[in-house]
Amino acid sequence: MTVVHRVHLASASPRRRELLASLGLEVMVVPSGFEEHDEDRSLAPRALATINALGKRDAVESATEGTLVVAADTVVDLEGVSLGKPSHPEDARRMLLLLSGRSHLVHTAVACRLPGGALLDFLETTAVTFYPLTPEEIDAYVATGEPMDKAGAYGIQGYASTLVRKIDGDFYTVMGFPLAHFVRTLRDAGLRLSPTNP
Repeated sequence: MTVVHRVHLASASPRRRELLASLGLEVMVVPSGFEEHDEDRSLAPRALATINALGKRDAVESATEGTLVVAADTVVDLEGVSLGKPSHPEDARRMLLLLSGRSHLVHTAVACRLPGGALLDFLETTAVTFYPLTPEEIDAYVATGEPMDKAGAYGIQGYASTLVRKIDGDFYTVMGFPLAHFVRTLRDAGLRLSPTNP
């Protein structure tokens, strides 16, 4: 069993960094520069999340030889249509109006390059149901600025928690990184995550 204390995160997401750090790991952020395919409507949402995660991982793997590289991507799936990050406040309003009173899926794909060079990836899906939202609620949420860097124009860990009626699945998948699935997948691959200061 290989013990891992440090992770190179191929993402600038502060939420993913915080989640990995919550395991006691030392997290080095190494933004990949990979251009996500958010505008490619020919891809199904699950495929889109996976392609983006693989692209982020592969864009940094040569620069981090011998380390654990982790990349992830989250896509909101409303009846087969991908909702990425809004490009402006009106786009965020549009997405939130679409989600109002409805259920949708959130897919988070994770792609890793293990210290020995092996590659692995997986995808986790959680169902989310929103309360019916009034125009005033949507405007108030958009005014916080929170939706602008989030897939589907909301972050479940923030103010948007007041908009969500229920979830069916892993909360952290919606937040952007399925921690439990990640730990178990690495364990099955022969890696044990260990805090830097146990």
